[in-house]
Amino acid sequence: MTLSPSKYQRIYAVVKQIPSGTVLTYGQVAELAGLYGKARLVGYALFKVEIASDVPWQRVVNSKGEISYSIARCGGDYLQKTLLEQEGIKFDRGNRIDLKQYRWQPAFDLIDE
Repeated sequence: MTLSPSKYQRIYAVVKQIPSGTVLTYGQVAELAGLYGKARLVGYALFKVEIASDVPWQRVVNSKGEISYSIARCGGDYLQKTLLEQEGIKFDRGNRIDLKQYRWQPAFDLIDE
């Protein structure tokens, strides 16, 4: 009997596959993890990730192509912008990412149920 991965593990498995220089939205991560409609759960899962972990949490943004700023992130949101810029992602004057240019388009299902 195999145990199915937890919801957080499924989220992290998707996020780990996002290539450098690209992003996904919280909702897209949820869908790819088989958790349709659970974008907030993705946010909660990524909030728990250590900044130095192997999960590239910085590559997940909101549906407007923006970083979701929050005082609870203790500056992690500013680090997120810096990390994305270091990967070559450009922000416009409104601090948005052009999702048409930078959104990752995986060609296959990432999580096996």
